[in-house]
Amino acid sequence: MDRHYKEAWEELTAKGAPFAWSETEIRNHKARVYDAAPANLVDIWKMSAAHAEKDYLIYGEERISYAEAHSKVDSFSSYLQDLGVKQGDRVAILMRNYPEWVLTYWAVASLGAVVVGMNAWWTGPEIEFAADDCDPKVIVCDQERLERLTPHLENLRSEGDIYIVAVRTEVDLPEDSVHWDDAVSVGEQLPNVSGVSIQPDDDVCVFYTSGTTGHPKGAVLTHRGAVSNLLNLAFWSTMSKLAERKAIEAGEPPTGSEKKLGNSDPGSVLAVPLFHVTGCNCCMHPVTAVGGKLILMHKWNPEEALEIIERERPTTFTGVPTMARELVNSPDFAKRDTSSLDSLGGGGAAVQPDLVHKIEERLEGRPSTGYGLTEVNGVITVNAAHFFLAKPESAGSPCPVMESRIVDEQGNDLPTGEKGELWVKGGNVFRGYLNRPEANKEVLTEGWFHTGDIAYFDDDGFLFLVDRAKDMVLRGGENVYSAEVEAAIYKHPSIAEAAVFAVPDERLGETVGVAIYLIPEQTCSAQELRDHLSSLIASFKVPEHIWFVDEALPRNANGKFLKRELQEKLIIT
Repeated sequence: MDRHYKEAWEELTAKGAPFAWSETEIRNHKARVYDAAPANLVDIWKMSAAHAEKDYLIYGEERISYAEAHSKVDSFSSYLQDLGVKQGDRVAILMRNYPEWVLTYWAVASLGAVVVGMNAWWTGPEIEFAADDCDPKVIVCDQERLERLTPHLENLRSEGDIYIVAVRTEVDLPEDSVHWDDAVSVGEQLPNVSGVSIQPDDDVCVFYTSGTTGHPKGAVLTHRGAVSNLLNLAFWSTMSKLAERKAIEAGEPPTGSEKKLGNSDPGSVLAVPLFHVTGCNCCMHPVTAVGGKLILMHKWNPEEALEIIERERPTTFTGVPTMARELVNSPDFAKRDTSSLDSLGGGGAAVQPDLVHKIEERLEGRPSTGYGLTEVNGVITVNAAHFFLAKPESAGSPCPVMESRIVDEQGNDLPTGEKGELWVKGGNVFRGYLNRPEANKEVLTEGWFHTGDIAYFDDDGFLFLVDRAKDMVLRGGENVYSAEVEAAIYKHPSIAEAAVFAVPDERLGETVGVAIYLIPEQTCSAQELRDHLSSLIASFKVPEHIWFVDEALPRNANGKFLKRELQEKLIIT
């Protein structure tokens, strides 16, 4: 990696610098933390009051300023306190990306209570399972989720009282329920919450893993973890700009440094759910920290997103890579002004190399990606701008407070360049899974979190993800990593979406299968695709089974393809 990158990194992390770090004891193990980190996430929220007159939340025609948001948060937190919610209690949020999601989050956090981000796509039984698992004192939900929840309330309430706050609801409410607006009105007349002492390692949130296999597990996140992730994001943004400035001053301007962004205040279009760390920790938190505006999308539509970008002029777009691809491939893309965007890419899945270059070619903004998991509060690595162009296959380098190792199946360290499981350690690693002591033993070793991701580091310390261990196809003794195959498939110009998975085989154990959704009005045959791949990847990696489907591939709430669902549907048929 170039010297400007190293110089900027060292300058920002030096003793006394903004991102200096040291080690402290967390849950009986030493881990890195930022020296200048605020004590808790609520301090971030309190500081945002300085942006009183600025727009904070935008949803359709609705606009809520920071002053209005703080007033509603204060009122709702007082109401919750009057209900008996106290520090350490859990309050579940079960709704789509409405403004009330954000306001509830800050109200609960301000009490020192714990937010449970429930998946809005869950069925009634799944909601019942999670509610039984996390034992919330209150569930704040919208109408559609309330209708799913209501048949299960009797069972849930047999274990203890659960109060319901209904958001944007026109149906009759069950017993012990109240409308959001009424709760806020009552809270306005109550004393404001004050004097809550929140420690760095107190819980702030529980986010459930996607649950594509078996019951989901609730990852318990702390204030320290959330703040560490926020500073990780701030570090990478600051470092990359400083490195670019150093390069320009040295007469070595990097690729893309001549680009001119349109002037705009900080803000983001949020196209992924708030009930996952990408939406909450990697978008809502940083937007709030800088006094930016958060533009909430109810449902993903690339043309609508482009219209919003042109109208609101946000600086970022937060989505998964498939959404970024749909944006730049949209027939409306050339018609809309996207000059306010300083970055585009995604999290939650790998950004394919071809997409990195498309973003660079078509936008004034720069390509970016963040790799991480729910269990680390957000990101482990970040890659962006000319660093991403130099290494488009890489997820970037670990952030300063993230220690990392590549290990074999016995937990032994592997040398640079060798593939193994990624383990990480740092202030942003989660406390563990709620009510899952055995699962915690499996994934936590002396403070090290086992990511389950197969990866390697290059000589510059940049991480290259190979695949999820469980997503690997074991074909006749050969490991086939689906991410590698998918990246090669996406180089074909007709491919809109591709999901690679294992197909049981009597002779080989498993063979490679793929579901393909073509760009509308484009064509491609199975043989054409195999011919395309034959020059890009080894023959044993080329899919034996290819299914062309007539509609977009199914995804979970986080935007990831539901490969198990595809396997069950396509292999049977």
